[in-house]
Amino acid sequence: MSPEHCNMELVNRTEIFEFFLKGFSGYPALEHLLFPLCSAMYLVTLLGNTAIVAVSVLDVHLHTPMYFFLGNLSILDICYTSTFVPLMLVHLLSAQKTISFVGCAIQMCLSLATGSTECLLLAIMAYDRYLAICRPLRYLVLMSHRLCLLLAGAAWVLCLVKSVTETVIAMRLPFCGHRMVSHFTCEILAVLKLACSDTSVSEVFLLVGAILLLPIPLAFICLSYTLILATILRVPSAAGRRKAFSTCSAHLAVVMLFYGTVIFMYMKPKSKEAHISDEVFTVLYAVVTPMLNPVIYSLRNKEVKEAARKVWCRSWTSK
Repeated sequence: MSPEHCNMELVNRTEIFEFFLKGFSGYPALEHLLFPLCSAMYLVTLLGNTAIVAVSVLDVHLHTPMYFFLGNLSILDICYTSTFVPLMLVHLLSAQKTISFVGCAIQMCLSLATGSTECLLLAIMAYDRYLAICRPLRYLVLMSHRLCLLLAGAAWVLCLVKSVTETVIAMRLPFCGHRMVSHFTCEILAVLKLACSDTSVSEVFLLVGAILLLPIPLAFICLSYTLILATILRVPSAAGRRKAFSTCSAHLAVVMLFYGTVIFMYMKPKSKEAHISDEVFTVLYAVVTPMLNPVIYSLRNKEVKEAARKVWCRSWTSK
């Protein structure tokens, strides 16, 4: 091998200490629009989901499997949005849109872990609703507190291990001199485009993870709600059917929004150039869905409203 070729290899495979996140830098008007919009949605996400967690912990009437999983979902939504929204807001107002190599790896890992866990948690919640509606007499026996902890803990741990593995494989690849990530976060597919070696191993891990966390849980959710709807149709009371249908449709709306946008992002045909529509869809499932979850899953629920009122009254009485 000639010295010139060796020097060229060294130049091409420079050590990366930071990345530049392109984001919406080519659309300044869009940045000025997104900053107040995303700030408001992030604030609503934090307040709404924190309220759900606080109420479900402080009110003993909500110490049930359903609200245990709702609390986990709220914590997930807070963690998921907090992995990238604060930095994204800073970058929307800044010309210097950089992130360190370590910071990029941490952001990538936490985003993958929390997003993956939510996929499994939505399936677990569908199973919980199936047992509650279709097996009401054995519900508390089948969905015991121990099983709730086991299901939630397994989802968190398995997805964290999966995400750490995917992140380590991706970030150990040699990167070329080009450090511009065509995204507003350290999204793993965008970072892989900067690698100047074979990324097939990383892509295989991502594909297997996508299959395990997208079509399979979604099929399980659809099966659960099909059985739920079949049971509801046998309910003699029209009011009872309307209430159950309303709850199911609300749950399914969030499931379809979350899974639909994720499937679009990760299972569509790959393109060499990043499109602004990809980033808009990412904002949709990453910011809007966590904001809507407290409203759709809990705040429309009379039990949660009553529990929130009691907690609020107790807090003021204690003062």
